[in-house]
Amino acid sequence: MTSPATSHPPLHHRLRRMTGRDPNEAHRAATPLELLFDLTFVVAFSQAGTQAAHLMELGHWGPAIGAFSFAVFAISWAWINYSWLASAYDNDDLFFRIATMVSMIGVLVLALGIPPLFHSIDEGEHLDNGLLVAGYVIMRVAAIALWLRVARDDPGHRRTALTYVWVFGAAQVGWIVLIFVDPPIPTAVACTLALVLIELAGPIVAERKDGSTPWHPHHIAERYGLLVIITLGEVVLGTILAISAVVEEQGWSFDAGLVAFGGTLLVFGLWWVYFMMPSGQVLARRHRDGFSWSAFVWGYGHLVIFGSLAATGAGLHVAAYVIEGTAHIDAVAAALTVVIPVAVFTVALFTLYSLLLRQFDPFHLLLFVLAMVGLALAVVAVAAGASLAVGITIAACSPVVVVVGYESVGHRHQAVALERALAD
Repeated sequence: MTSPATSHPPLHHRLRRMTGRDPNEAHRAATPLELLFDLTFVVAFSQAGTQAAHLMELGHWGPAIGAFSFAVFAISWAWINYSWLASAYDNDDLFFRIATMVSMIGVLVLALGIPPLFHSIDEGEHLDNGLLVAGYVIMRVAAIALWLRVARDDPGHRRTALTYVWVFGAAQVGWIVLIFVDPPIPTAVACTLALVLIELAGPIVAERKDGSTPWHPHHIAERYGLLVIITLGEVVLGTILAISAVVEEQGWSFDAGLVAFGGTLLVFGLWWVYFMMPSGQVLARRHRDGFSWSAFVWGYGHLVIFGSLAATGAGLHVAAYVIEGTAHIDAVAAALTVVIPVAVFTVALFTLYSLLLRQFDPFHLLLFVLAMVGLALAVVAVAAGASLAVGITIAACSPVVVVVGYESVGHRHQAVALERALAD
């Protein structure tokens, strides 16, 4: 008979070997520690969205887009680094818990560095990323310590772990050097792009050259879904700000109710269409054969997903500025700050779906076109004199079109595609 000590994990959190978790473990779900870690990213995304909304309502489009892209990459990449490591090696011992706490401190420092980053890019003289990089230094100290433990405790993945250590360490040195050199903005942008490429190449080199780590496909799919929900929280926040602006200007009116309905419908529609993608099942099939390009395309493609959702929330914040009458842009420009991120999200989602299942479906192309038409109609309506509340509601119909198409016909197409992908 199996004893409780062998059938359940130990109740204490003393040091245990980081030998890797079973990638086929049943019922693997996000841990309370991972959910706690995710809370720090609520603050980080909120900082980025608030700063971007402020620059956009001033009409400073270039600095807003550039700074927001850099900030969202930094935030999302920090989360991705931790989440894939935790999926493979979270043994929930004392060291791992403390390392996670240190990483959380790093995320909060990173969040504090976002306003100076936006301000410096808007000024256009130099890149003030000192606090942001300091946050990364803190996180990387924790991550490198964990990878060194993996190198010691898991001989089968020792080379992979050390590759992570060397690549992330080298990239971090580059970021620190960039602070002290403090080049002009154009040079800083070029150096930043080079360092970003090093960051992105690191995991590919480690996993392909030295052996894939034992990450759990369904766990990773759930973790990404949870961060999608966190970024959708920015859309909820933007909706609240827009409603408050309407109420302050007009009192409780039809437009206030329309913003509440449209914003909520937009959040719900975006959530629904994202979770149509059968990520866990396909990732599990691809991961059986070791290194999988599909996993990297899917994982890295989410950088655009996270950014577009956070940008949608920032766009609704801009709409609130316009409704209040404090913005320096007109209603059409404000509508575009909502519509364009939703369009980017839609393009990214349909692209990832097709690449994941390795199939192009004409019916999905039809749904995509109808979704884009809905977004275009939102802008046309505002340009013709409709209120931003009406424009937001029309834009919210874009994902609804996809939902209706999927639930009526598209799910059958997906069943066939999924069967083919799992048998491939």
